[in-house]
Amino acid sequence: MGASGEEAADSEERFDGMLLAMAQQHQGGVRELVNTFFSFLRRKTDFFIGGEDGAAEKLITETFSHHNKLAQKAQKEKAVRQEAERREKVERAAQLTKEVKRGESDAEPRIKELTDEEAERLQLEIDQKKEKKENESIDVPKGSSVPSVESSESSKQETDEEEEDEKDKGKLKPNSGNGADLPSHRWTQTLSEVDLAIPFKVNFRLKGKDVMVDIQRRHLKVGLKGHSPMIDGDLYNEVKVEESSWLIEDGKIVTVHLEKINKMEWWNKLVQTDPEINTKKINPENSKLSDLDGETRSMVEKMMYDQRQKSMGLPTSDEQKKQDILKKFMEQHPEMDFSKAKFN
Repeated sequence: MGASGEEAADSEERFDGMLLAMAQQHQGGVRELVNTFFSFLRRKTDFFIGGEDGAAEKLITETFSHHNKLAQKAQKEKAVRQEAERREKVERAAQLTKEVKRGESDAEPRIKELTDEEAERLQLEIDQKKEKKENESIDVPKGSSVPSVESSESSKQETDEEEEDEKDKGKLKPNSGNGADLPSHRWTQTLSEVDLAIPFKVNFRLKGKDVMVDIQRRHLKVGLKGHSPMIDGDLYNEVKVEESSWLIEDGKIVTVHLEKINKMEWWNKLVQTDPEINTKKINPENSKLSDLDGETRSMVEKMMYDQRQKSMGLPTSDEQKKQDILKKFMEQHPEMDFSKAKFN
């Protein structure tokens, strides 16, 4: 019976440490390493003369053909994957550009001149609403109150929200992409990546030579050459420089794609000079959990569940588990008094 895929991979990789150590000692690269290997076969084995004529050459040819096919297949799969990622980044950048443009158009003042007839009808509606409101206030006698469960619950919820708002006072509400819309730029994020769009108000189409983008592991700098940078600061956390990229959209907007190193946290700001967003109000559904492996995904889902529970004042998964164990123990021991017991 043949070995499974995992066993075959482990078997194939078991000498990697030894071979890597050998390779590092060969200054001439692969050619020198291969020469050393065949020299060993010639000097210490009967590989070349122990079999039939052409047997050694046939074995070498078959082995080369086998691994060449595997290498070509892996290369094609990598190219397909990189192309899919490139298209996805371009689509995301285009979407971000549209949202920035939409935000700019929404910010423009819109004034509509009303005709005399429309103005009269609008004033009539305002008067009717005002009159209705006054009538409703008269119908309810002073000092009367109608107690209800709903009102008490809503008042408790409002109190909780006030306490939460007090802690997060001054923080921005995340935009639809779990980032922030700021005067100079807009950024969005998932658990694994960050996308940034910076519109430049210029009267010409931007080209690569006009723009200066410097992506470092913990620092980002973006701007026009010869001008003060639009962004120049330390990032919230580290990014993979080799997997990050930037491009110019519509000749006016520079978009930057950053790959997070820590794929299990939400950023509360892009760079340290940005205002903070309230990460408790982030919508986890916008994150691409499908990109994560099974173990990481389950950990992230648990983290997001606990975050939602905390925001609602409810127990986390670990706290719930402790409560369930305690409840079961109390049911099994009704003779014990737990009324004065305190549990953490």
